[in-house]
Amino acid sequence: MAKIICGKTHSAAIRGEVAARIKTDGIKAKLAVVLVGDNPASIVYINMKKKACEEVGLDFELKKLPESATQAEVLALIDEINNDAEITGVLVQQPFPPQLNKDEILSRLDPRKDVDCLNPHNVGLAATGQGKLLPCTPAGCIELLKREGIEICGKNSVIVGRSEIVGKPLALMLLAENATVTICHSRTKNLAEECRRADILVAALGRPKFITADMVKPNAIIIDVGVNRLEGKKICGDVDYDACEKTASHITPVPGGVGPMTVATLMENCVKAWEIQRG
Repeated sequence: MAKIICGKTHSAAIRGEVAARIKTDGIKAKLAVVLVGDNPASIVYINMKKKACEEVGLDFELKKLPESATQAEVLALIDEINNDAEITGVLVQQPFPPQLNKDEILSRLDPRKDVDCLNPHNVGLAATGQGKLLPCTPAGCIELLKREGIEICGKNSVIVGRSEIVGKPLALMLLAENATVTICHSRTKNLAEECRRADILVAALGRPKFITADMVKPNAIIIDVGVNRLEGKKICGDVDYDACEKTASHITPVPGGVGPMTVATLMENCVKAWEIQRG
């Protein structure tokens, strides 16, 4: 039976460390979240971020625009936030309505305030190992492994999913930790065989219970990034948890695994952004 990697426990420790720094150093940081429309899932995620800010001592502000907002209106709001000295961190909640150009919006974010690490400038710094603000979910995955005392160096790491937000940046971060990394996707041949090579298997493809026990190497470490809603509002990951926990040595649950670490890493990035802006 696999050991459960509890993201709630580790994220609580990180939030405590961030709160102590904010109080000790007198940090006055403020996170602004931009929301276009009324996507119910987005509102849930934003409320989680707001609660986390309140817990650690960060100021929070929601900047809301209607679903019909134009590209010019969104960019004008981003410029307003960029020029507001009191706001030290900003993220734009995705997904966007179809009329908006995501790439242009993300490129408009002040890199020093981009706490989600989505501006191409910050993505490039992260890719070359020079980033101070790192993508929240991939950084949360790395931190989970480290806080569990799991050795990354030299391990075969397989990531199923090649998204710009998780798969690609996580691959680079695992490489920086000296893992041997394979990225799998919808066109990968012999996917199950590739997964069975993994000492560390990361599922980040957005398909409920896609990773089954026959795809898992005995005593592998499984990091499940997926969040999928089933009928009756039940949430599950990309891994068939009940089956795979019998094969793996460590596994993250959904919910309660990577999700809390994403929010905790965001809190860390808010403090780092404040420091960057003050030299």
